[in-house]
This record gives sequence, C-alpha cells and structure tokens, in this order.
Amino acid sequence: MIKVYTSTVIEAPADGVWAVVRDFNALPAWTPFVADSRIEQNWPPDRIGCVRSFRLKDGGVIREQLLTLSDYDFQCGYSILESPMGVENYVATLKLSPVTDGNRTFAEWWAEFDAPPGREQALANQIGQGVFQAAFDHLKARFR
Repeated sequence: MIKVYTSTVIEAPADGVWAVVRDFNALPAWTPFVADSRIEQNWPPDRIGCVRSFRLKDGGVIREQLLTLSDYDFQCGYSILESPMGVENYVATLKLSPVTDGNRTFAEWWAEFDAPPGREQALANQIGQGVFQAAFDHLKARFR
C-alpha cells in the first residue's frame, strides 16, 4: 500500500477555504486540471455516497465516491471508483485546520492506495505533486 501526504498553509480563514472545497462537485473551481464535473443521479454534492464523475483537461475521466464530510472538522474523505491512473483501493482525506496566528488555514491531503508493481513511485509523485500540491497551489492563488 502506497501512502501520499501533502500539506500547505493558505492565507485565508479555514471557514472560507472550506466553503470552496466542501462542495464535492466544485473541483473545476479550485483545481487547475479538472475541465468539468457532475454528480451522478442528481444527488446533492454533500450527500455521503454521492458519486462525482469528472473529466480532466487531458481528457481522462475519473469517478469518485464521497465517503465522509464533516463541517465541524472541515474534513472530507472519498474513494476512487474508476481512474486512468491504474490505482486500486484508493482512499483519500482532505482536512483543513484553522491557524489562529494570522487567521490562516493549514491544509492536509493524504491518500492510501495500491499501485501496479514498478509504478509505485511514479504514481505517488503524480498524486502528491501533480494532484494534491497543484490543487493547493491553485487554491492558494484563488485566495490571494
């Protein structure tokens, strides 16, 4: 099992950042790599069990299911159902914590998954830097 962890500090209050990221269908608004997204079966984007299907700007399609959502903890968890990356048993968590010194946000995003033999490091880098860090960088720019 591969474990990937990425963190950053965003120069905005946690409740403001959470208002953007808590919408499970809002990836196009705060990531640089998602072209469009929809929640299947017209479920609300904050209903546990809902499935988002999104198309990447490179044309790939990913389906993910919302596993947890806590407005109290500013945290959500999801799993990948289908992906061109070749990962299996993928479960990720995104968590925001208030930084009271300066009214900022400490953001953490981690995932565990199985990868095909020989692709472990490449997928860990792709997810950690190409997905998590790229999304954080885009989110930080949004709040500048």
